Amino acid sequence: MIKKIKKVRIVPGCISCGSCEAICPSVFEVTDIARVIESANPNQDADLVREAADMCPVSVIQVDEESE
Repeated sequence: MIKKIKKVRIVPGCISCGSCEAICPSVFEVTDIARVIESANPNQDADLVREAADMCPVSVIQVDEESE
């Protein structure tokens, strides 16, 4: 069973590389630093959200998932 995402956040340390936005523009936006779009539904693109977190070069994207 695939776990649902409860929350996505970006902790301090973002280098504004833009990889998260390139991977999942429906959830992430990069201006001066990356941010999670408030109106976004991370479960709609859950695989891309997880991929963006995995590909972040400074590991600042945290994905909290529901426990089973």
